[in-house]
Amino acid sequence: MKCDICGGPVTEQTVTYRIELSDRLIVVENVPAKVCLQCGERLYSAGTVERLQRTVWEDKPPSRVLETPVFDFAGV
Repeated sequence: MKCDICGGPVTEQTVTYRIELSDRLIVVENVPAKVCLQCGERLYSAGTVERLQRTVWEDKPPSRVLETPVFDFAGV
């Protein structure tokens, strides 16, 4: 399979998916994706996207909690 963006080779991998919602950073580990080895573009199946949406919007407790430092680029 070739990447739709750059034409590079694509391989199946598990990745860490990150999204920011309402000032909360949400991290989902071990997500299956097709990843371009050239540009890094990620492709998720429809089933994976549906499961990610359920995971993010459900009110289940997370597997673990990370402490994340935040920097203000304007103040650096």
